[in-house]
Amino acid sequence: MKKYQLRNTIIDLLLRIEKNKSFSHLLIDNEIKAQKMDSKDEGLLTEIVYGTVQRKLTLDYYLQNFIKPNQKIQSWVKILLRMSLYQMIYLDRIPDHAIIHEAVEMAKQRGHKGTASFVNGVLRNIQRKGIPRTDSIENDVKRLAVQTSHPEWLIERWLHHYGYKVTKEMCKANLNKKPLSIRIQPMKISREEAMRTLQELGFQVRPSLFSEQGIIVDQGNILKTDLFKKGYVTVQDQSSMLVSEMLKVQPSMDVLDTCSAPGGKVTHIAEKMQNSGSVYAYDLHKNKVKLINKKASDLHLTNINAQQADARNLRNIHADESFDRILVDAPCSGFGVIRGKPDIKYNKQEKDVHQLAAIQADILDHVAPLLKKDGLLIYSTCTVDVEENENVVKNFLEKHKDFEVDASFIEDLPKDIKKSPGITKTGIQLFPHTFQTDGFFFVRLIRKGSYSTLNAKK
Repeated sequence: MKKYQLRNTIIDLLLRIEKNKSFSHLLIDNEIKAQKMDSKDEGLLTEIVYGTVQRKLTLDYYLQNFIKPNQKIQSWVKILLRMSLYQMIYLDRIPDHAIIHEAVEMAKQRGHKGTASFVNGVLRNIQRKGIPRTDSIENDVKRLAVQTSHPEWLIERWLHHYGYKVTKEMCKANLNKKPLSIRIQPMKISREEAMRTLQELGFQVRPSLFSEQGIIVDQGNILKTDLFKKGYVTVQDQSSMLVSEMLKVQPSMDVLDTCSAPGGKVTHIAEKMQNSGSVYAYDLHKNKVKLINKKASDLHLTNINAQQADARNLRNIHADESFDRILVDAPCSGFGVIRGKPDIKYNKQEKDVHQLAAIQADILDHVAPLLKKDGLLIYSTCTVDVEENENVVKNFLEKHKDFEVDASFIEDLPKDIKKSPGITKTGIQLFPHTFQTDGFFFVRLIRKGSYSTLNAKK
């Protein structure tokens, strides 16, 4: 790319993330495709954008010590300072003088001499004096918030539910890149063959503990391989794979996935059913149904019927007691996937958690009658919030006496996962630091009574 073009692209992306609350991972992917970047520029752009967003509160804490309290700064200037400071602190391969020089030149291009002088002064001052210490912050919540760049309200919430040690470990894990994991299409290739093929290409891989279809890729770009391009493997987090494994589907079953997009879990379910039986996949948003269909097409799966519908209206489409298995992977706050989507921790508020918990409960209430007697239902989220997880399940079980936690749920977990510290009577909470996966909650419920029988008694 032309001189400073990459850095200007980074500023523009960071501005859009900040102002429009856009999803960082989507913007980065779209920009890389649009500009057809080489791997070097692609890697640097991804590192700086993600890193700057991930460490935003920490960077602002450092910068406030070098900027007058009431000084007005344009948004792009603050972002330029943030991304420059991120590189100075966290990236070893670029010398400070080069970072400062580029920042000053971009300030001249976008602003004027006064702006360039201001940027130069701030960064030179930081270079000379060094960043302030954070361990001197007396308040535990504020210190952890600054050190790990998480909002104080979120840390206080986690402290209330999990205590300081777990909260600190979660926050620290959210700053680190997790290993990429992929899932084989078992009707096209075995895990052993896929691993052998990747190793021959120079990849570093190892088997997943979560699923016999799972592979962890420690080194190598899976998206550029024929295995990925031809649908022999797909990218999926290990925690998500475990959900489909624990649903215990069989080839002849009727299965419902109520909130299905983008299609990772439902295609795994279809694979476990050996591309037979019937799998109904719904999503609230019509455009996201296309993602499900594309994923199914890429993996050559034909037993998935994907449609647009609100999960709370599915009884208008299907008769009660129609399904052997139901997956409710509910919309949630997403606090378990902060590592991959760092903007989540800044864009969500506590009121959002309350609203989402109400929606989750509503979906479960409406979907429950669709399950057959002795059928299994998995409720899952990609968050670590107790209100959205355990509390939703407890309230559901209070209202629906025909449901209970499946007694064999914990016993069916993979051996290593049984050691998870997040197992309770109402499910398993996978923390991001325990197995280096997404933070994820799920529980398997069984229906012991018939909906029609219970209604008749009333």
